[in-house]
Amino acid sequence: MTVRDEIAVPDADGSNELFDWLGRMRSEHPVWQEGDGPYHVFRYEDVQQVISDPKTFSNDSSRVMPHLKPLTEGHINSMDPPDHGKLRRLVNQAFTPKTVAGLEPRIAAVTNELLTAVDAERFDLVDVLTYPLPVIVISELLGVPASDRDLFRVWADRFIALGDQPIAPEDFVATFQAATREMDEYLLGHCQKRRTDPKDDLISRLATAEIDGERLTDDEVVKFTGILFLTGHLTTTLLIGNAMQCLDSHPDAYAELRADRSLIPSAIEEVLRFRSPFTTVSRVTVTDVEVGGHLIPADRMVTPWVISANHDEDQFPDAHRFDIRRTPNRHVAFGRGGHFCVGAPLARLEAEVALNALLDTFRELRVDHGRDVAYHARGMYGAKNLPMTARRD
Repeated sequence: MTVRDEIAVPDADGSNELFDWLGRMRSEHPVWQEGDGPYHVFRYEDVQQVISDPKTFSNDSSRVMPHLKPLTEGHINSMDPPDHGKLRRLVNQAFTPKTVAGLEPRIAAVTNELLTAVDAERFDLVDVLTYPLPVIVISELLGVPASDRDLFRVWADRFIALGDQPIAPEDFVATFQAATREMDEYLLGHCQKRRTDPKDDLISRLATAEIDGERLTDDEVVKFTGILFLTGHLTTTLLIGNAMQCLDSHPDAYAELRADRSLIPSAIEEVLRFRSPFTTVSRVTVTDVEVGGHLIPADRMVTPWVISANHDEDQFPDAHRFDIRRTPNRHVAFGRGGHFCVGAPLARLEAEVALNALLDTFRELRVDHGRDVAYHARGMYGAKNLPMTARRD
């Protein structure tokens, strides 16, 4: 099917419409070209193929959209082997599992501070917790002074607003650069200071990381830390909000989690599968390739629907059911292979700490269905605001 208007893509608006549509696409049109544009891929096996084979499916969208080169060049998410492997090894040397694990006490302290400040029985969870928590955690991780923290919230607001406005393709690069210019300049200055005066923070470790005599350039440090902040912040915000919505709509699972906190890690994995924070990713075909029995020519955009793969009944029995004990749970919410999300351990840790703190703080915590909820634009799944009702005792 190649006519753009024959299939309308539903919004991720919290209803079942998107998931019903994805189910039909997996069944009837598992590989679908949107007009003369990208090829959409919906089944788990096919999505796995696309996101796991960088030799055939490039991460660099500027291959077919040269105007994006200023945004993709030197960017870890847009690199292919061997350049990606070199950069990833340097990043991994600085951003280690030990670094992330060491953040847990501070994440817990920040979470408790934010929840202690809530003095009402009705509040917006995004406003009081899920938005500020990752802003504070990541800015502190980068070594940003507390006095500059509000700047990062302003920059995050600008980035998120990009998804809420129509932008002509020819204007996208300039619009994106305008939204992130101040942050990039700030991070560049921070990086340059840390090269000569390193501290115990991530930017210092990135600036001084070295393998076989190679180091990250200032531009690479700025681009990595920028994307870690912007997408890492948004991932955590969406993940915690999605977790509360999933639990609210599945009271038996909610009660089970309250009774047994050891289930929180597996519950978070199920939230990542059931309501993946990002619905799609993008790749570009390097050569002609067959996906799901369909030939996709070289130099075409491909859109793997990770949220659809995570609902594929062939991979996940009773995929429509929210099961906090699901084992195995090989979801692809954070990708696969070399481009597996580098910030995934941090997002998981923040979500685990936040869920524990919410259950500790509130004896009752429910979504307030009497108030409107707005959802993010296509490409993301999650609420912009999440009204709650709560009781502490």
